[in-house]
Amino acid sequence: MSEDKDLLEKEKQGRETSDENTKEDEYEKVCFMCRRPESKTGPMITLPQNIHICTECMQKSFDTMNNSNMNYGDLMSHMPNISMMDLSSIPNQVSEKQRVKKKKKKTEEKKQEFTMKDVPPPHKIKEKLDEYVIGQEHAKKVISVGVYNHYKRVLSAEQKNGEVEIAKSNMLMIGPTGSGKTYLVQTLAKLLDVPLAITDATSLTEAGYIGDDIESVVSKLLAAADNDVERAEHGIIFIDEIDKIAKKKNTNQRDVSGEAVQQGMLKLLEGSDVEVPVGANSKNAMVPLTTVNTSNILFICGGAFPDLEEIIKERLNKKAAIGFQADLKDKYDNDKNLLNKVTVEDLRMFGMVPEFLGRLPIIFTLQGLDEDMLVKILKEPRNAILKQYEKLLEMDEVKLEFEENALRAIAKKALEKDTGARALRAILEEYMLDIMYEIPKDDSIGEVIITKEYIEHTGGPKILLRGQEPLLLQ
Repeated sequence: MSEDKDLLEKEKQGRETSDENTKEDEYEKVCFMCRRPESKTGPMITLPQNIHICTECMQKSFDTMNNSNMNYGDLMSHMPNISMMDLSSIPNQVSEKQRVKKKKKKTEEKKQEFTMKDVPPPHKIKEKLDEYVIGQEHAKKVISVGVYNHYKRVLSAEQKNGEVEIAKSNMLMIGPTGSGKTYLVQTLAKLLDVPLAITDATSLTEAGYIGDDIESVVSKLLAAADNDVERAEHGIIFIDEIDKIAKKKNTNQRDVSGEAVQQGMLKLLEGSDVEVPVGANSKNAMVPLTTVNTSNILFICGGAFPDLEEIIKERLNKKAAIGFQADLKDKYDNDKNLLNKVTVEDLRMFGMVPEFLGRLPIIFTLQGLDEDMLVKILKEPRNAILKQYEKLLEMDEVKLEFEENALRAIAKKALEKDTGARALRAILEEYMLDIMYEIPKDDSIGEVIITKEYIEHTGGPKILLRGQEPLLLQ
């Protein structure tokens, strides 16, 4: 019996070691000294404790030894990064999230060939977006077609069909705060089975200054693709708050977080080979680097562009003439869809570099939200705010209802705050606080009806006890 147990344990250990070896085979070796992967350095020399050194670094070490007349015993003491270090105390030289997957062989690629069946057509994408995002019909249509055409381009480039090369169509999304720019892309990320990275432009600075390097946006996409370079090269990057890197006006200092970032992103948007750190936002000596080609990466930029409306008004009012047919100066003051009249010249006046705008050929706007849209946002989407509160009270076995007039009153208060859909949750949190606090106290309460009077502070909600007529709380 003891011999059988020993045999079983040996078999188990053998299976575990084979599993570990197959897992190791999926990842590239990384040079301990220069931190480059095997795909860039070529075959490596393996030292004890699973430490790998590329032939170039090893040759440099031997050259150093020959030039200084060292013997072989002094070699290890003069190798950078290894001197005065116990190799046995370094079990893992690269963390799990910094390991780069090997590129698949051609035979494997044929088995898992990318086809247009993997990406839903534009009308299907829009149908899914309609379930989560209210209004913004034009924006949803543009982004659905843009994503679909992007993957047509990727497929055409891989199959090399014909002599016509389809150009990349990056997008610029402009809309007031709270109109749903970020939520639109976040919803798109859930619907599509492709790597998508969402990042802010606010933390980006020119290389060498405090902040994230420009390449960090590609590094986040690589992380979203599980460090699979080929998958990342077919992904989508959404850069939010793009208006924050506009050229600063009337400044004598170096614009390291404005115009310099725009200039640095030009090659990134157009398509180039970029060396990015794996599992980190900035390059340093202890982080492995890998090369990502951005030619097939779709970039979507979004921003609120405050004061852009004033620039549009100024341009439109220049057309006014003197006389009976002259336009009034305040003609566009109450125009909620003024952003729809934006031109590239307006964006250049705002502070965006012409070369940067030239690499974002598709420019579209989102509408400002009105009262009707805010009411729909409250109750219609799959994750509507009212549905969330109904679910919370349902867990206390209490039914929650909102009168239509109450929803209108909430929408009016949200419009006064001028922060878009974000204001709705803040207002509801304020009015639902007392209800969420008091309801669990009384098990006899069966239903709560939110009234217009309660929202306007002229009355209270209706409370319906189990099996009784509704009461009106003052």
